[in-house]
Amino acid sequence: MGEIKYKPIGIIHSPFKEPKGTPIQPTAARGIDGAVEVFPEYAEGLKDLEGFSHIILIYHFHLVKKPSLKVKPFMDNQIRGVFSTRAPSRPNPIGISVVHLVRIEGNILYIRDVDIVDGTPLLDIKPYVPEFDVRGVEKIGWLEKNVHKLSTSKDDGRFTE
Repeated sequence: MGEIKYKPIGIIHSPFKEPKGTPIQPTAARGIDGAVEVFPEYAEGLKDLEGFSHIILIYHFHLVKKPSLKVKPFMDNQIRGVFSTRAPSRPNPIGISVVHLVRIEGNILYIRDVDIVDGTPLLDIKPYVPEFDVRGVEKIGWLEKNVHKLSTSKDDGRFTE
């Protein structure tokens, strides 16, 4: 298989200027406002998006320097396989966040519950539809005993090294 390349379609803006201190999931970022600047050449693709209250942002973790297959997750003290975590330090540093879409003005999307570092390259936007995206979940692995820590968890900066 050949090389796969993606071109950003926009930039995500937030109050977080570095990974350290950034909430690690949108639920830990409740009430934090941000904006998505979609590049003008992609603006017509925003048609009808305002009908959705939530959107999925797919983006590139641009500040990650070194991928790792084993990581110590933010909410745990054990080393885990990267694919059992949401750590940004991955072979393909792609992130996803479900955020609240407040409004759209031209090519700017105003969002809330943002857990993304300012200046992050946006790769794609998809509407969030619970009937499509949420299923009954039987288990959540090692996070079962740690998920209660989410509301206070912030990035400690170690995954950008």
